[in-house]
Amino acid sequence: MRTTSWVLLTIVGTLTLLASLVSAHIAYRGDYQIGSAGTPLEEVAAGRTAVLEGLRGIRGTSAAYAAAFAVLFLAIATGPYRRGDVWAWWALCGGILTLAVVVLARMAFLSSRLGIGAAMIPTVLSLLALLLDVRRLSART
Repeated sequence: MRTTSWVLLTIVGTLTLLASLVSAHIAYRGDYQIGSAGTPLEEVAAGRTAVLEGLRGIRGTSAAYAAAFAVLFLAIATGPYRRGDVWAWWALCGGILTLAVVVLARMAFLSSRLGIGAAMIPTVLSLLALLLDVRRLSART
């Protein structure tokens, strides 16, 4: 199960990195949709350059943090976690749970579920991968 666990975590980390780089590209070059109504970015900005730059910057910063998280996630999953280090299990679990809490807070503070599904897919897959190797927590190293 240990091999399945770290391979699944590596796949999730790689897909997260790729998705975040695509999101950064869209932020800086694309005309993406905003909100549940799907209003185009250009329409929301309505010719106001400062608003357009601000909205692109917000998405770009979010994508940058997602990419950085993915790189750290991959570094831990393919190194210390793969070797069997117990602290790596806890580090990955802490990062994943933090992501879940912040994403789920969207429902409480914004009364919106927009984007929760996309964020919860890698979260659930990562937690499943960690549970496949939960025995490492009781093993003596």
